[in-house]
Amino acid sequence: MQDNRLEDSGGKKARTISRYVFFGFVAVAAYFLIAEHRAHVIPFLPFVLLAACPLMHMFHHRGHAHRTDEDSRGSPPESHQH
Repeated sequence: MQDNRLEDSGGKKARTISRYVFFGFVAVAAYFLIAEHRAHVIPFLPFVLLAACPLMHMFHHRGHAHRTDEDSRGSPPESHQH
């Protein structure tokens, strides 16, 4: 009989290592892009900050308990305390 736990942990470890390698590659590529093309990158930084605002708003509200269509039709809104 084969132990599946060993195979699962090996697969998770390989995925974790591959993620580190990928993000390391992205970090090195970003460094060289910025270092070699600074004159082309710096003028766009304010636009990157402006684009980050709606993206963070979309992705960071995923876990909140938002009202559904059913709630908005019939019942008054409940007080949500954060």
